[in-house]
Amino acid sequence: MSNSLGRRFKITLFGESHGRCVGVVVEGCPPGLEVREELIQAELDKRKPGGEAFSTPRLEEDKVEILSGVFNGRTTGAPICMVVWNRKQDSTPYEKLKWTPRPGHADYPAYVKYRGFHDYRGGGIFSARLMVGVVAAGALAKQILREKEIDVLAHVVEIGGIGIGRTPSIEEIREKTYKSALRCVDEEASLKMQHKIEEAKREGDSLGGIVECLALNLPAGLGDPLFNALDADLAHALFCIPAVKGVEFGAGFKAARMKGSENNDPYTVENGRIVTLTNNAGGVLGGMSTGMPLIVRVAFKPPSSIAKPQQTVNLKTMKPTEIKVEGKHDVCFVPRAVPIVEAMVACVLADHLLLGQL
Repeated sequence: MSNSLGRRFKITLFGESHGRCVGVVVEGCPPGLEVREELIQAELDKRKPGGEAFSTPRLEEDKVEILSGVFNGRTTGAPICMVVWNRKQDSTPYEKLKWTPRPGHADYPAYVKYRGFHDYRGGGIFSARLMVGVVAAGALAKQILREKEIDVLAHVVEIGGIGIGRTPSIEEIREKTYKSALRCVDEEASLKMQHKIEEAKREGDSLGGIVECLALNLPAGLGDPLFNALDADLAHALFCIPAVKGVEFGAGFKAARMKGSENNDPYTVENGRIVTLTNNAGGVLGGMSTGMPLIVRVAFKPPSSIAKPQQTVNLKTMKPTEIKVEGKHDVCFVPRAVPIVEAMVACVLADHLLLGQL
């Protein structure tokens, strides 16, 4: 089992969904970096539910505690341990599901791999609850990137098959994303998404969607060829987020339907800088950044815990049975995934940035 990600900027997650806490240990953070608890808390507050109809009713405070690695408001160079205590977990519904794996969840393969000794409450280590640690680490990574004027921005571009249908400006994404409950800058699309979510909730169902993330002001040449490629590391990290089923850069799968003359990004000079006229590559070529904005889109499946009856098997009797999942669950997790995607991208970029300084 690997709970760690990164080589120079290394994060290690710990905890379980219904355990005492969740958290992260961050290694490789440069000494002297200004760290304020309120900045980390601000990032965590973006992830936690705010009582919306589409979010889980499990309203955790998610108050972060920095246990080590920070002294007088600055990083010391030692590992930084951050913890968030679980306060609102209710494990009662999961006792009914101990022997009946939930369709769409990791229950069955986890039961086989860990021989029944795994923590099945709330998904245990497979829960998106562990992403609290990623967001906390991402706050530190963003601070490292900010010193190089690198900005990471994410927003929702699709929910339940309803897309925004246009390319918003950087200013729109920066100013409007976190003012929208759905983390979508297009008000017309947001309204349609909201109706779709309400419909799914009435039906006892759930919805997935797509988050787009941009990294601005990246220097050209960040990353390595072959097995430490920047896009490969990003894809690996993003697939570690629960419920992610697809990752694409730039034109992505559309590039497969283009001609070379359409997909290639022509070079030009702008204000003394080499840039491309288009960005179908999504800011990455040969595993290295091109200096253009990094553009990556992440597809999330619908939450697997739904109110509709579903067929499964009883692991004790080895006979088919039917279950109805109870507990506190999201109808649509996509808006809450936006800060997680930002954090994961920031962690990978910080790792590559620090590796390049060695």
